[in-house]
Amino acid sequence: MELVQLKPLLFTLLFISYITVEVSSATIAFHNKCSYPVWPGIQPSAGKPILVKGGFKLNPKQSYALRIPQDWSGRFWGRQDCVFDAAGNGHCGTGDCGGTMYCNGAGGAPPATLAEITLGELDFYDVSLVDGYNLAISIRPFKPKGGACSYAGCVKDLNQMCPVGLQVKSRDNTRVVACKSACSAFNSPRYCCTGQFGNPSTCKPTAYSKIFKTACPRAYSYAYDDPTSIATCKGGNYLVTFCPQH
Repeated sequence: MELVQLKPLLFTLLFISYITVEVSSATIAFHNKCSYPVWPGIQPSAGKPILVKGGFKLNPKQSYALRIPQDWSGRFWGRQDCVFDAAGNGHCGTGDCGGTMYCNGAGGAPPATLAEITLGELDFYDVSLVDGYNLAISIRPFKPKGGACSYAGCVKDLNQMCPVGLQVKSRDNTRVVACKSACSAFNSPRYCCTGQFGNPSTCKPTAYSKIFKTACPRAYSYAYDDPTSIATCKGGNYLVTFCPQH
């Protein structure tokens, strides 16, 4: 496949750096507005190809854009406080995918904020807190062909308002680095929407999911959240931003 430089898409307007990548179809760009490095992880849905070995590093203010197959689907998340050796072995403080720089199809350990997307004739995308929260993420379409193409994301720092029972502390125990879902923290059918709570009529918002939803109304807060949390767009390209309010 032909190699191109992707600076004309959105990066000239944002004055951010760009990286040369392979061309195939729709564009997804990642931009790190956090004040610290983020290691994005990428997990394809079953049967879909692994992209860029499933992970890479983004320094503050750095961007990475790639073209992906039209019918690709999968999820993205940000890893924090990572340390890797020259071979790519190591660990991350949040979102770790098996102790490696390159996730290679593996998912991130919760809690982790997830950006999910399914490309097709009509694209579907959302930001999910169902597996908890570790950092703010947004998805914003650009240059779409049609559709509502609304914004999706969780831009608030939920770590600052995370209930004590859901908090994940740093190794030195001085700060909250992630916020568990109630399902992960308590493993209860009521919070996990399993057993007798395994359908939309019985699995309702809880006090914990309401905290997430109030802070981030454009994100999924629990398994049977309002379907309006899913955004749609036709023929779009997408900008995934870490720490979008910074």
